[in-house]
Amino acid sequence: MNWVYWVRLYETKFQAGCLVKRMENDWWVYGYDCPQEVEVFKSRKGRFGVRFLP
Repeated sequence: MNWVYWVRLYETKFQAGCLVKRMENDWWVYGYDCPQEVEVFKSRKGRFGVRFLP
């Protein structure tokens, strides 16, 4: 499987981490399947993003 990247990049790791927690706990609210794995990554420019395995 390939990683799926969230569209937005965040300035802090905390902001990206909040999205990760929301995805792990509230996936059923937004109508998508629970991801197998979700993680925060750092881009080349120093911003933080979220990627997940569907």
